[in-house]
Amino acid sequence: MDDSQGEKEILVVVSKLKQYIRSVSGMNTAGNFAQALSDAIRKLCDQAIEKAKTDGRKTVMDRDIS
Repeated sequence: MDDSQGEKEILVVVSKLKQYIRSVSGMNTAGNFAQALSDAIRKLCDQAIEKAKTDGRKTVMDRDIS
């Protein structure tokens, strides 16, 4: 992935994320939380991709998330 701007794309719908956090906890969501969550999702996806490759598959599946 090309990251020429120094920022990575947000992978979650921020409004849905904020709505979920508020409805479950009554808390607000910091502006940088969506980026941190997207980074965590990327890491989890990268691990799942490697697991699928190790298993000889071209499809990433739910079982690849550990």
